[in-house]
Amino acid sequence: MTRRIVLLAVALVAPLLVTVPASAAPDPILWLCRPGLADNPCEIGLDTTYQHADGTSEVSTLPRPAEDERPVDCFFVYPTVSNDPFLNARRRATPEVRSIAKYQAARFSSQCRMFAPVYRQMTLAGLPGGVIGTDRLAYRDVLNAWNDYLAHDNHGRGVVLIGHSQGSIMLRKLIQQEIDPNPAVRDQLVGALLLGGNVLTAKGSTTGGDFANIPICTEQGQVGCVVAYSTYASDPVIPFFGNAQIDLLTPLVKIKRGPAPREVACTDPAVISGDHREFGVTVPSEPFAPGPISIGIAYSVKLKVPKADTTWVSPPDRYQGACKTIRGTHVFRYDPVGPQSRRPLEFPPTWGTHLFDVNLGLEKLVSIVHQQAEGWTAQHG
Repeated sequence: MTRRIVLLAVALVAPLLVTVPASAAPDPILWLCRPGLADNPCEIGLDTTYQHADGTSEVSTLPRPAEDERPVDCFFVYPTVSNDPFLNARRRATPEVRSIAKYQAARFSSQCRMFAPVYRQMTLAGLPGGVIGTDRLAYRDVLNAWNDYLAHDNHGRGVVLIGHSQGSIMLRKLIQQEIDPNPAVRDQLVGALLLGGNVLTAKGSTTGGDFANIPICTEQGQVGCVVAYSTYASDPVIPFFGNAQIDLLTPLVKIKRGPAPREVACTDPAVISGDHREFGVTVPSEPFAPGPISIGIAYSVKLKVPKADTTWVSPPDRYQGACKTIRGTHVFRYDPVGPQSRRPLEFPPTWGTHLFDVNLGLEKLVSIVHQQAEGWTAQHG
């Protein structure tokens, strides 16, 4: 029934929207983030205000080596964020695209050289349109950028893949088709953070769903593996993420699935990072560019968007959580710690705290990349 509703919605909406025309000429590569790029949104300051429940705060700055001193690279594919009124976004670094790079990718620049392509993603209007081919244009841009990076920038370096939502879906397909079956390229994979994108494994296994060779991470310091989860601040009732039986994302871009039974992966960032402390949300203090995402952020935090004089801010709300299976849904379920910590609202409903998948416990994710980079570099000299 759910799939029928999606198909009907596409049939009704598609005629009202404009598609981006395909070109016979070779697709150009437009980089949102790349070493040496002027006004790079992945290279903003890393000074951060950490606010406490008692009203005090402290400021610290995450160290960031020069680009040529970072041991590995990161290849980032951003989530559904475009405000364009098309089925596929234009290939432009619009304000909302730059904002999401700051929110989700910039903090990892403390560990790696950042590469992020602008791609003609499926927009909010066109997201159900995998059934009419909107996925092909989006994936083609990501694949072209990946091949361009390997040909001109990689030079045998280790690489971390980072994606969220649609970005994770694109990277699932990229890994499945280009990396998992290729031992040489697979050996360059330092790790992958694929959040909010329903990565699949065979039930009870670390492989066998999306990937035959690349496993889900299970322990601290493990390299060449995938960290994946979706966050929920309350028990999922009609979940959009975490349930392999009602997974709408995998068919969207024609990702091949391993044999049933399957489950959606959930890796506890505390276990993989070795950091079991309470965690908060860390976001840029600059407001997100206007659009549906900024509205969703404001709604999720009940209009109390954190502010500070530093580039980044972490409000006093603190949380603790773990991967749990709830009504067949495998998600990272967390709760506020202390009476003054606020529970975020779901936006959209049934999606959990999807907007904050990356920024919740962001420090743990940065630590995971740091440890994986150290481990990969030690193995490869």
